[in-house]
Amino acid sequence: MVGEFEVTAINDGTVDFPVDQMLNQPEHKTHAVLAHSFLEAPVETSINAFVINTGDKLILIDAGAGVFMGPTLGKLVANLQASGYEPEQIDDIYITHVHPDHIGGLVSENTLVFPNAVIHVDKKDADFWLNEDNLNNAPDKTPFLAAIAMLTPYQAAGKLAPFNQKTPLAPGIKAISASGHTVGHTVYEVESQGQKLWLIGDLVHVAAVQLEHPKVTTVLDTDQKKAAAEREKIFKQAAKEKVLVAAAHIQFPGLGHLRKKVRKKGHSYEWVPVNFTQLN
Repeated sequence: MVGEFEVTAINDGTVDFPVDQMLNQPEHKTHAVLAHSFLEAPVETSINAFVINTGDKLILIDAGAGVFMGPTLGKLVANLQASGYEPEQIDDIYITHVHPDHIGGLVSENTLVFPNAVIHVDKKDADFWLNEDNLNNAPDKTPFLAAIAMLTPYQAAGKLAPFNQKTPLAPGIKAISASGHTVGHTVYEVESQGQKLWLIGDLVHVAAVQLEHPKVTTVLDTDQKKAAAEREKIFKQAAKEKVLVAAAHIQFPGLGHLRKKVRKKGHSYEWVPVNFTQLN
């Protein structure tokens, strides 16, 4: 619970993430940090989405990978139903950024998976990934083709609603620009009765490495310097204000708090998972 809002973590599955190939640091350093956390590459990584039940609306944050990243993913709908909700009940979907593992579950076999939902995404991200020139000039066309396949059917149905920082969102929901990973990467703040939850999308991909060494970026980041700066800004504030955090790629359920640790050289962060709670 976040105030009066009920938050449910929905797992889309896990995928083996080739950490040693994806992080912008020497492989031997990556392997050493992973070993410290009893891990090795590739790291089995969760893909999480979150349902916010405000009492008036059912809001989904991100939509999983669908068929884009292999058979171990695409479990969003089944786990949504297991949590007691049907896709038709979702009123709004807020996308942290337009990458296949966050939008891939929106359409299945040319059919809207969430037929009654409006898709909200930062306009800069929508404009970038739906741009035909960007598609034609891209060495890797996969994310652009995924964006077109997943978003244009909702656009055709009048259900795609790009926003900017002045666009009013649902009561209790606020968009915080955190570009760097993509041009329109967004953190969503959920607030009820003075309690806050920040849904941070891909500010962190590999917790074992990027919490210990926050400046480490990934090859997936559009702007490496800005991605690292946004992570530090959000992490620092979340730790200071004890804000609850929901992360797309921290092991399921991806809900917890960040604690700052000061070291002789710089600082790091510790992840404190939420206590497991079974609602009756």
